[in-house]
Amino acid sequence: MQWSPRGAETAALAVVGVALALGAVLLDPAGRLLAGCAAALALVLAARDLLSRPRLSAGADGVQVRTLSGRRHLAWADVRVQVRVTRRLGMSSRLLELDTARGPDDAGVLVLLGRRDLGADPDEVARALRELDPRR
Repeated sequence: MQWSPRGAETAALAVVGVALALGAVLLDPAGRLLAGCAAALALVLAARDLLSRPRLSAGADGVQVRTLSGRRHLAWADVRVQVRVTRRLGMSSRLLELDTARGPDDAGVLVLLGRRDLGADPDEVARALRELDPRR
């Protein structure tokens, strides 16, 4: 199974980035700076979405997470899957947490992926990963 950012969201980010870049030429210097920074951010996020597809994949041997710096394989024997819920300022966010630490002295690997990274609800992805885990 594989999870990636939604294609429509990535395309929308790219369109917004290009529109901001084109619109920046019509603004005063301060506006140009702000619109240029916003355009750069949107285009970098769109590029990251395209270059790191699929963001998460799972198979019989474990989980593979893809980032800009490469791929990281996490074997089922080492990985712990859970959903982290954070509430701040009246808003709730859910993150898929993949952790390989075996104890307090083990740094391990911690991977946090949100709905935008996965293109799906983190609870659904966690459920699918638990079903694929041969230890269960």
